[in-house]
Amino acid sequence: MIIIGVDYHPSFQQISFMDQETGECGERRLNHGDGEAERFYKELKERGVSVRVGLEATGYSRWFERLLAELGFEVWIGDAAEIQRQRGRKQKTDRRDAELLLKLLLENRFPRIWVPSPENRDLRQLLWHRHRLVQMRTRIMNQLQAVAMNEGYRWKKKLFSEKGRALLEKLSLAPWASRRRKELLELLDQLDPKIAELTRAVEQEAQKWPAVVQLMTHPGVGPITGLVYMRGA
Repeated sequence: MIIIGVDYHPSFQQISFMDQETGECGERRLNHGDGEAERFYKELKERGVSVRVGLEATGYSRWFERLLAELGFEVWIGDAAEIQRQRGRKQKTDRRDAELLLKLLLENRFPRIWVPSPENRDLRQLLWHRHRLVQMRTRIMNQLQAVAMNEGYRWKKKLFSEKGRALLEKLSLAPWASRRRKELLELLDQLDPKIAELTRAVEQEAQKWPAVVQLMTHPGVGPITGLVYMRGA
């Protein structure tokens, strides 16, 4: 088996490796943008060797993890905080980091963490996307509240009722304030149906998980809370 420690960066990776059968060791810097890294791992696949890759938990590595999984390689994701502790106070360099990861793998001290399945990760995207759109809508609604309050009206939630919106649209405003109101309302109208669609999708997903359905029998637990709790989002 070939063991590879990967110090991963968005545009490249520094690797340190060892072939346990031959004792061959080495290191390389592999670029991502020109396909060098992908070619390297595909060549290992063509050689028919077993491969175990270890890297720190990090963002922007989804494509790399997916590539390794498709090639049938073992992918170990490590606890970044624990790896940092193992690193100690030594000056951080890409080469040293890759060497440390390889060392931890070879000595069976690699702080491996649980990694969600592709299905789980995609479900997280649904929950996260809806959450972000709701945040955007809240910011827009707060801005519209500010427009109304600057004109002496404090309607709170009533501002977004049918009657409240009609009153908001009738306020006499200066040209740029009027444009701001118009465009904020347009954005609100675009977000509402998108959020409603995502909410329906969340409700449908919740019904697929018996444990979530059971959680929803508790007061105050809805499909979003249930899915977040069960899927670790």
